[in-house]
Amino acid sequence: MDIKTDRDLYNPNSEYVHIFGVRHHSPAAAMHLLNFLHEVKPKLILIEGPSDFNELIKDLMSKKIKPPMAIMAYTLEVPINTVLYPFSLYSPEYQAICFARDFGCQCEFCDLPSNISLSLEKREKEDDEGSKKSIKGEVYKKLDESSLDRDDETFWERVMEQSKDYKAYMQGSYIYGRSLRELTLEGNKEDAYNLIREAYMRKVIDSHIKSGTAAGDIVVIVGAYHIAGITPDLEPMSEKELKGLKRTEIKKTIMPYSYFRLSERSGYGAGNHAPAYYELLWEALLKGDVEHHAFSYLSRLAESYREYGGLVSSAQVIEAVELSYNLAKLHDSTIPTLKDLRDAAVTCMAEGSFANLAIACAKVEIGTKIGSIPEGLSQTSIQSDFYSELGRLKLDKYKSLTAQELRLDLRENIKVKSESLAFMDLERSFFLHRLRTLGIDFAILQGNKQEKATWSEEWILRWTPEAEIQIVEAVLKGDTIEQALAFLLKEKLSNVSNIREVMSVIEEAYYCGMPSALSLAVETLQGIAVDAAAIVDIADTLYRISNILSYGDIRKLDRKPLEPIVSQLFLRSCLLLPGECVCDEAASVEIAKAIMLLHEVSVKQEFLDISRWHRTLEEISKRDDLNTKLSGIATAILIELSKISDEEMSVEMQRRLSRGVPADLGANWFEGLAMKNRYSLIARLSIWRQLGEYIDSLDDEEFKRALVSLRRAFADFNPAEKQSIAENLAEIWDLNALSVAEALATTLNEEEVEKLSELAEFDFDDI
Repeated sequence: MDIKTDRDLYNPNSEYVHIFGVRHHSPAAAMHLLNFLHEVKPKLILIEGPSDFNELIKDLMSKKIKPPMAIMAYTLEVPINTVLYPFSLYSPEYQAICFARDFGCQCEFCDLPSNISLSLEKREKEDDEGSKKSIKGEVYKKLDESSLDRDDETFWERVMEQSKDYKAYMQGSYIYGRSLRELTLEGNKEDAYNLIREAYMRKVIDSHIKSGTAAGDIVVIVGAYHIAGITPDLEPMSEKELKGLKRTEIKKTIMPYSYFRLSERSGYGAGNHAPAYYELLWEALLKGDVEHHAFSYLSRLAESYREYGGLVSSAQVIEAVELSYNLAKLHDSTIPTLKDLRDAAVTCMAEGSFANLAIACAKVEIGTKIGSIPEGLSQTSIQSDFYSELGRLKLDKYKSLTAQELRLDLRENIKVKSESLAFMDLERSFFLHRLRTLGIDFAILQGNKQEKATWSEEWILRWTPEAEIQIVEAVLKGDTIEQALAFLLKEKLSNVSNIREVMSVIEEAYYCGMPSALSLAVETLQGIAVDAAAIVDIADTLYRISNILSYGDIRKLDRKPLEPIVSQLFLRSCLLLPGECVCDEAASVEIAKAIMLLHEVSVKQEFLDISRWHRTLEEISKRDDLNTKLSGIATAILIELSKISDEEMSVEMQRRLSRGVPADLGANWFEGLAMKNRYSLIARLSIWRQLGEYIDSLDDEEFKRALVSLRRAFADFNPAEKQSIAENLAEIWDLNALSVAEALATTLNEEEVEKLSELAEFDFDDI
């Protein structure tokens, strides 16, 4: 294989293969490369990148693509492994592809195929999980320490981004890459992987030469590190060696990307600190005015700073520009680096505090730019479906890195003629719920507001490159969003073990508008409902089904099959509940919630056996062998339903709050009574009079027993309720209402809560 030596490395008229070393996402590298390509006029451009991505090059040449974007390969087995090759507008590799398009020369990727590299990376992860240390990271750390700027990024920008021409750039890149290589090669697995890659690249170069392409007509574009790895003294990979490498089944796609994802701050190792800033530098290079980026950066920074409340004058911006050039001169630079510009901005615009400029810097340096891919271009089937649905539902404008609100009205829009427009918001709701259920982070439902207004939903929409990856990963479940969700719901149903898990699937199917999955989930619920023994699970399930039934026909799904299940479970809860109320204080907390939920269900669903529910409450209310708090709750509900007269209530109070009943049990009953229908309770002065008389009758020991429950009961009342109670107690005890209100309004501090908890567990019988 004929490749130039370093002695003849920069001669465009050389008869040897041309190697152009770059730093990924370097605008200067892109500009110098273009100048080099214009002079060399190659017939073949080979680019560092998986060679099995060559089928995507034609799509990458499309003028409809708007960088940043990335090509991605992903495995078909779980866990899914991916390899990403991002491109910005100023990536040297992308500019080389555009050059090949515009001048009609052949262009290919020449690196190890992704199906091999993913297999090698998987094996390496399995062998070295959690123990791998980046050698290059240590080298960059040493570079930071030795550089006057203490930053390898600034070092590269100051030295390489300011190269006067492509020859200077190529020479510097070669020396930089060779030195980096000498410091990192230590025989570890990372190095072995790179050596395999380089052997393959040499094979690709060699095969083209053997096929008749003159070496001098070939330009190879690789990271600076790899220049020395494709020299003529090294043998190319043999066919036998290539066949011996394991492969894994993969698929490929082109996906939009973002500047944040491209930046090092997102964890992308080959990124830069400031993608948006480097675009400003690229624009300056295109204009032939390399100094233009300083004015652009500082003026945009000032504008952004003003948006966040900062005060910056034009004079301060001019001063910052002048200072940045002076700082550059101190480092023998012709133009300011990002570090120079930022230091100047902090000094002249932010009173010496970077914290004042931090948000503005992030906006101007990293940016919010997001790429776009034309619909149908090298996409997986599920990607195509996603973007098709965005268009159909008129949600394209929400494909942005900026979070946006979307309010939906699920009711039929009678002002439009077509059915598709009449139920547009409902279809949007189905789509967004499907994405949420699939784990695609594009839409966030705001709270649980559908309980308050069944016809209304509020969403926050924000697109991220991570969402794109999640969409691609979902293709393992189906070719479309709907098919993937159907598979997921069926898979969930096959693994359910209780009614709560089945109920979750029912909810997902209902909100996602999946009638087939809903029917299957209902059948599953019917099959295991008979085995549901825990009252808290039954109550939770009934409440969630009741919410679905409350939607009416708004979601256009058949809810009738749910009604027999609700009736069955409700009857079962009535039969089980009294027995479940024989419990200790800890268990009563959850059972109390269950009683509340069951009552809400009974109120909302008229087809239920309400009389049976009332008889159950009466039983719990009257029995003395049950947890008294739960008896109190049952009594409160019956008062609300007007099932207990004032006289009956007075008798029950006397029975529950008598000296013959242990004080803690009586107070516990009152705590339960106070948990429901508080305004009706407050309005009955007789209740508070009886409570006052009861407290007056307690001795010190009995009062301590009652204190825990009483203090807890009053702590749950809101300020308005406490004021009303204070007026009642003040009248009964002939006290100042304001003083009583102040005492009741005092919230429990942490110490008091802790002491009450200790008292609740204290055995008073030991006193």
